[in-house]
Amino acid sequence: MLFGKLLPREGNFFELFNDHGKLIAEGARAFMAMVQYYGDASLREKYATDVDNAEKQADRITAEVNRLLHKTFITPIDREQIHGLINAMDDILDLLQDSAEVMQLYDLKSVSEDVARLGDLSAKCCERVQHAVSLLPRLSQPSVAEAALKTCEEIDRLESDADRVMRSAMSKLFRDNIDVRELIKLKAVYEHLESISDRCEDVANLIEGIVLENS
Repeated sequence: MLFGKLLPREGNFFELFNDHGKLIAEGARAFMAMVQYYGDASLREKYATDVDNAEKQADRITAEVNRLLHKTFITPIDREQIHGLINAMDDILDLLQDSAEVMQLYDLKSVSEDVARLGDLSAKCCERVQHAVSLLPRLSQPSVAEAALKTCEEIDRLESDADRVMRSAMSKLFRDNIDVRELIKLKAVYEHLESISDRCEDVANLIEGIVLENS
């Protein structure tokens, strides 16, 4: 009995998830500000740096969660769920950072309407991820569990919207008579942006699993 009392329990996993979720939303807002002010080189650089900073802070949280997993005997949810969720969340910020870098490294001259639309859908997905993650500590309440599932459904719909925008953008890209180098650049940017919503959907699927197993 004494041994059980001495075992480390739970840790602050939900708090760390929530902090990471806030950084995802912060990184997404910075990315969209970069898109909005893309024509201004100094502002573009500023907001790209903000995305980088959010990603670096999130990396530290991911490392802390994985460290805690090794130290904590009793966790609030399944260990595999914790590991899968924090790494899927980290993938989102990695892709936000990658997207910002690709746009600059490929010397994209201007932001097309399709880039803006895909970026906006990705940012909305990120905001919904933050909201869903913030509900995890209270999933024992039926109304909260229902709200979490509803938010995951919203992420799924946004991801489907991003798929449609991506297909339309690719179709226009290959139909229009544009420079081949520009085509390659835009194709890479579209693919990176659409991948953000894919990773958000991965997080939503994991949260749905957690809700269904713990409600």
